[in-house]
Amino acid sequence: MKSLGRYVLFLGSMFNNMESVRTYFRLFIDEAISIGVGSIIIVAIVSTFIGAVTAVQTAYNIVSPLIEDYIIGNIVRDMTILELAPTITAIVFAGKVGSNIAGQLGTMRITDQIDALEVMGINSVSYLVFPKILASMIMYPMLVILAAFLSLYGGFLAATLSGLSTAQDYIYGIRFGFNEFTITFMLVKSVVFAFLVSSISSYKGYYTQGGALEVGESSTKAVTTSCIAILVADYLLAEIMLN
Repeated sequence: MKSLGRYVLFLGSMFNNMESVRTYFRLFIDEAISIGVGSIIIVAIVSTFIGAVTAVQTAYNIVSPLIEDYIIGNIVRDMTILELAPTITAIVFAGKVGSNIAGQLGTMRITDQIDALEVMGINSVSYLVFPKILASMIMYPMLVILAAFLSLYGGFLAATLSGLSTAQDYIYGIRFGFNEFTITFMLVKSVVFAFLVSSISSYKGYYTQGGALEVGESSTKAVTTSCIAILVADYLLAEIMLN
């Protein structure tokens, strides 16, 4: 509870003594490039193979001849949009971006760069953390949309090239019984996950104490705590929005 209260106060302090919009815009662009563009390759690789594996495993479990082949595309679509694209990508996002944020802020803390900002009258939390959180909440949903597309395409390649389904059946399965609300659910989850990963990682890195060893420990704690928060939020959002 002490850590939770400190975390809430940490978030609240971002809005005190804020800098000009121009300053935040420049910082936001830098963070958006680092967080969004820098994560495209790993997200693309993971999502493509996840979609391919989902298609193959779905086809393997279809044992009844009464089940049509289009079910493969239907299941890959639902699994991708509801869970795989936002949640699995969030775990990868926490491992890459979260550890980087915690390590960066932890290094600034032990080298007294954060204290130097405070001496100059700059709110270090607002200056360093706010652009990271804002960039994550904007760029991560874009990564999730990319992950969803590539996952469906990976499933398409796996299903058609291995002869598990025809292209027409797979595309029909993607379109069959489509519920537009699942896209809204996916995007809401992506915004929440981005906020959790960026804010928790920033919190862990900002309050690092010690030396280089403690910076590594902060990065590890940032990733593990973010993953736990993602899974808890995943369940709560599903219970609230889908039940």
